[in-house]
Amino acid sequence: MAVLLLLLLIATLIVGPQLWIRWIFLRYSAELPDIPGTGAELARHLLQRFEIQGVVVEETDPQRDHFDASTPAIRLSPRNYHDRSLTAIAVATHELGHAIQWHRKEAVFRLRQRYIPLALKFQRAGILMLSLSPVFGLLTRSPTGVLLPVVGGVLAALCGAATYLIVLPEEWDASFNKAMPILVDGDYIGEQQHHAVKSILRAAALTYAAGALASLLQVWRWLPLLLRR
Repeated sequence: MAVLLLLLLIATLIVGPQLWIRWIFLRYSAELPDIPGTGAELARHLLQRFEIQGVVVEETDPQRDHFDASTPAIRLSPRNYHDRSLTAIAVATHELGHAIQWHRKEAVFRLRQRYIPLALKFQRAGILMLSLSPVFGLLTRSPTGVLLPVVGGVLAALCGAATYLIVLPEEWDASFNKAMPILVDGDYIGEQQHHAVKSILRAAALTYAAGALASLLQVWRWLPLLLRR
């Protein structure tokens, strides 16, 4: 019973942050007639206001809001692209914050360019090693042949998740050094909406970290194999 409770606690810690982020986005996703434009329209307006040239605003898949420096483009999920809600304008301004970081060549923006590709490599290496562990077991005909790639895969996945935490300062800067002052000082939101927008921007800043934690569920099914050794 204690082991089951421990596993449930670990699962909650892994999945909980991502569920909280989705709940925050959904909570403030209602259409508000007082908001004069959609998330996409606000993003385009702010690009002009800050004289950021060459950045386009595009629609992307659900829950895939991001700024792509290689294009460059601000990409918003369908609801955040088309809706007039607090979530839409807050997320759009958060991604605009990344565009400002990129445009100004701020040092904090290099965190993403340097460490996100590394995190992806760790995650892919972890999944590959876990997938190949049965093959190693057949080739070596030894429990160690299975155990080593599983341990390596779990460690690689953990390193990948930890690497995402390095970019938190960049995400926090986009939310609270860029987006929040823009929305408040520009009177894009009312004073009564400040608390809600802070919650949305906090969720936007933690999206990468929460996704990295959720990715650890990929190694969850391998843990019983480790515990038996």
